[in-house]
Amino acid sequence: MNRSLLDELAAVLDGFDWDVALLQEAPPRWFAELARRTRSSGIRVLTSRNWWPWLQGALADWNPDLLASSEGGSNQLLVRHPGRVAEHRRLTLARRPEQRRMQWARLELPGRGRVCVANLHASAGLARQAAVEVERAAEAAVDWSGPDPLVLGGDFNLRPARDAELFERLRERFELGAPTAPRAIDHLLVRGLRPVEPPRLLAPEKRETREADGLRIRLSDHAPVVAAFVR
Repeated sequence: MNRSLLDELAAVLDGFDWDVALLQEAPPRWFAELARRTRSSGIRVLTSRNWWPWLQGALADWNPDLLASSEGGSNQLLVRHPGRVAEHRRLTLARRPEQRRMQWARLELPGRGRVCVANLHASAGLARQAAVEVERAAEAAVDWSGPDPLVLGGDFNLRPARDAELFERLRERFELGAPTAPRAIDHLLVRGLRPVEPPRLLAPEKRETREADGLRIRLSDHAPVVAAFVR
């Protein structure tokens, strides 16, 4: 399309029914608008390719195809009002070949109590490194969460069918629940919560929007993962 798709992404995201949303490698400059348009607040952590953010943002708004993913990335955690972030931390998992960071937050969800959520995007194409990053993220998130329930989610870049040992260690060491699907790389792992709706990938059309001329625009190269949990 070679134009900003902020309006389309905000509309699709707002159309889902959620308390907490985790985004990986989203344009950093979209954070405030996404929060405003989805009636939420949250936290953001910069990840890869953020060299001159003001210049990258201006160029990306002018010609997105020119920069593509070089406009800079961020992980974003959004909490729908009246929920709020009570505490948050961040952890750098890797600096090379690209910076990877985890964000963690303790949330206050009225009527649902307190829950901790961690969001990460592990290194791509480097299974061993990604496994180290995910396990390190899990260890920190569990430690910071204490007795509170925890959701550890994001793009792990690891498939349970191929990396079964890692997911088994996450279950044994940290009591983190089952991954999304054997071939999935995006996961929502939980500890201290009972799944009402286990994590699942949505159909492709759920991440698409349609132009007035009928053209369909797919807003992400990953299918959204959704789940519902109770204590």
